[in-house]
Amino acid sequence: MTEENYNYRTSQALLRNQFPGNGKLKIPIIPMFQEKPGDFDDLLLIGFDKTHLEDQNHLDRMVHFFLYDYRFERVWKHPDNDVEKLSRYRAVLSPDFSMYLEMAPVMQIYNVFRNRWCGAYWASKGIRVIPAVNWGDESTFDFCFEGIEKGSVVAVSTYMATEHDNCCDQKEWFIAGYDEMLRRIEPEKIICYNTPFPEMQGNIIYVDYERSFRGEDLDAFKIGSTSSGDRDTIEPYLIGKGGGSAYGADWKPNPKKPNDWKFLGNPGDINQTYNKHGELYETHIGPDGKADYEIHHSDHGNPGEHVNPHAHEIIWTPTGPSFNPMDMPLKRFIQRKEIVSMTPLIPANTPEQNQFVSISDFKWCVDKGGEIDFIWDGKEYGISHSRGRIIAYLWGQPDTTQYFATADDVLNYMVGSDRLRDVITQVTVLDRTI
Repeated sequence: MTEENYNYRTSQALLRNQFPGNGKLKIPIIPMFQEKPGDFDDLLLIGFDKTHLEDQNHLDRMVHFFLYDYRFERVWKHPDNDVEKLSRYRAVLSPDFSMYLEMAPVMQIYNVFRNRWCGAYWASKGIRVIPAVNWGDESTFDFCFEGIEKGSVVAVSTYMATEHDNCCDQKEWFIAGYDEMLRRIEPEKIICYNTPFPEMQGNIIYVDYERSFRGEDLDAFKIGSTSSGDRDTIEPYLIGKGGGSAYGADWKPNPKKPNDWKFLGNPGDINQTYNKHGELYETHIGPDGKADYEIHHSDHGNPGEHVNPHAHEIIWTPTGPSFNPMDMPLKRFIQRKEIVSMTPLIPANTPEQNQFVSISDFKWCVDKGGEIDFIWDGKEYGISHSRGRIIAYLWGQPDTTQYFATADDVLNYMVGSDRLRDVITQVTVLDRTI
């Protein structure tokens, strides 16, 4: 055996056994958090992906990992790299590696181990650590609470479990695991990121995640005179990960966006909506009470790419409705349309309701086959789909059409002197079909 092979075989990067735990799985134990006066007064959190060695404005916050795992996998692969940075903040929650219901059990065990190992490692380096707790179904209860001492302060997030935007709640799943956590750990305090359910018992420290990322705080994340390039626009929707179903909760209309109701109705109905140009959209409701196609009496400002009228098939997935971006021949739907009845007009969304709240929101809309009409700096633009590609253009000027392969690519489209990525949350959105 070479010295190199021996060193690899016996390294902690491979063995991860320096923090022995209890039970047959030997999950590492995170030392109990030693509370100091003021630790939980007006508490705010900061996402790991927003932390920085030069940050001087948020050091009184605790660092959370209620993010998609790819944003913090590095803390497992290279645990030393972020120790100096994390040690500057008030405290750190252990990394919330995902525990989705659909995950293979061995992956759930592995993610609990990684959560506790990182927490124990950081604690050994003098960082104040609070365990973040997550669970799957009842089959995970025998290991998902391991590595946390009785009477510890712990942290949970209700975001994936609460009703929000177009998602129903997953409260039954969450409360079952939460009550089991209370029974097994008997925590002294529970940091709850996002609104607690009324049924939740215990000494809860509520942290408002909207306040943690409020708009007036954006400039504080700038390093020098420019925003740090290795982090995305601050967007609260990135928190939507980690527990419950990997596919998310069942879709429902967003109560703040009346146009969502066009996708539901009585079988055979045609829901009518009008865009800001006065053009009619007819959404046909299929036999299951969900929309199955939509006819657009519009060329979406680009007659060279869209026939007026044209139709789109609507496809339902676990995350809700999507448009087939390909224009469909109207003759496919004419016979079906003759036997249906018209329904009352559904109100269109206001520009404020249509606004893109994040880059992710825009990409979601484009990937769902959405067609978009917006204004920036006094000029009107369209984003749509044609012949398998995404197109962007000045409204009513087909000769300006540019073609893109992905939603990420179209974010590099120039609107005047600005890149779309930099202004997408500021444009005035007249219409978006989803």
